[in-house]
Amino acid sequence: MSLQLPSPPLASRSPILVIKPCFRRPLSVSCKAKKDPVTTTTNPGSSSTVLEIAAIGGGLISTPVIAWSLYTLKTTGCGLPPGPAGSIGALEGVSYLAVVGIVGWSIYTKAKTGSGLPNGPFGLLGAVEGLSYLSLLAILLVFGLQFVEKGSLPGPLPTDQCFG
Repeated sequence: MSLQLPSPPLASRSPILVIKPCFRRPLSVSCKAKKDPVTTTTNPGSSSTVLEIAAIGGGLISTPVIAWSLYTLKTTGCGLPPGPAGSIGALEGVSYLAVVGIVGWSIYTKAKTGSGLPNGPFGLLGAVEGLSYLSLLAILLVFGLQFVEKGSLPGPLPTDQCFG
């Protein structure tokens, strides 16, 4: 905008505001999809997703719990005791599900991409993947030995034989 005073014969009048045309940029509209909370990265500079970090946390907790459970099963013939309000038994069950889930995710990724899970931060997801495969091997071995020696596996709930 510029202010321009009128010519001298019109000096008695008030100044007139003259607006000069300016160049306008074309309007640009862009749409972005909402980010999926499962695959949203936690750090803009990081490539780890929420699912990967959850798998790392779950795997690092579940593999020692499974080792404890398998040792208890082999030595006593029963799984872990229920614990206060069933919390230890629940942790045992969720741990088995977590390991099976990580191995399933790994097999799916291997079939889809030709390689296993990504390494994740500090190589922890790769370590959890390896520990999950070792846990699955140990599960098959100990469950097989238990079935051969006792003829059955203990149920998921306390019975007269185990903690009843």
